[in-house]
Amino acid sequence: MCSTTQQAVRSLAELREAGLGRAAVAAGLGDGSLVRLRRGVYASDGSCDEIRRAAQHGGSLACVSAARHLGLWVRGEAEELHVSLRAHGRAYAHDDCVCVRHWDAAAAKNAFGIPSLPRVLRQILLCRGAEDFFVALESARRQRLISQPGLAWLRSHTNAAGRDAIAFSRSDADSGLESLLRWRLRPYGLALRTQVRLTSVGVVDFLIGERLIVEVDGVANHDGDSQRHKDLVRDANAAAWGFVTLRFDYAMVVHDWATVELAILGALDRRLHLA
Repeated sequence: MCSTTQQAVRSLAELREAGLGRAAVAAGLGDGSLVRLRRGVYASDGSCDEIRRAAQHGGSLACVSAARHLGLWVRGEAEELHVSLRAHGRAYAHDDCVCVRHWDAAAAKNAFGIPSLPRVLRQILLCRGAEDFFVALESARRQRLISQPGLAWLRSHTNAAGRDAIAFSRSDADSGLESLLRWRLRPYGLALRTQVRLTSVGVVDFLIGERLIVEVDGVANHDGDSQRHKDLVRDANAAAWGFVTLRFDYAMVVHDWATVELAILGALDRRLHLA
């Protein structure tokens, strides 16, 4: 996530509307406060690379690229750049272009402004499907980045899959991995409690039934020997109180879901969740 604003990129006409004449633009280019991206399009010196590349392509960040920029949890790496283009706009070729285009007549008031968050979420749904939409939506709700009017707009401007995901979403998901696990276990109708505080253990990610703990460890929070030791102590304390712990990391949940699913269902088949 970078901290630049939607006005990080402006056209020459917008600069002139802001009171910057030809001399001021030339001075900005000279002292580095402005950077020319292509003919008639300029970026401020504090703008991030993703915003600049989107502007070089002819628009602004869209879909998962915009969501990542806004601080939402997004699955996977930022390999492709998703760009929002107005209906009457034009796409431009540029170096190392791996852009995915999103044409939207009302995406933003200007060509280089990031679409509103509800529109970004709708782009994710249409481009990446209900699962990625759900995870990004719960991240937005957790951070209070989407308002009730925004949710209402999203409900009325999406499809049945989107409305179903909105109805299932919550505002207390602790991480994208937890949202992803809840979504993928949903078909089994499990009694899945989240963020449960247990004696001598602390708060666990999930508790299934009375005894089965499921923990999902994000990369940032569980790397290193110190955190590994704390996790082992937690699991040992849980075992001492009669709980069974299944612990999965980011790579397993995102890239090896079949193993995660089999482990959880296997524990349920052996009735390890029952007291």
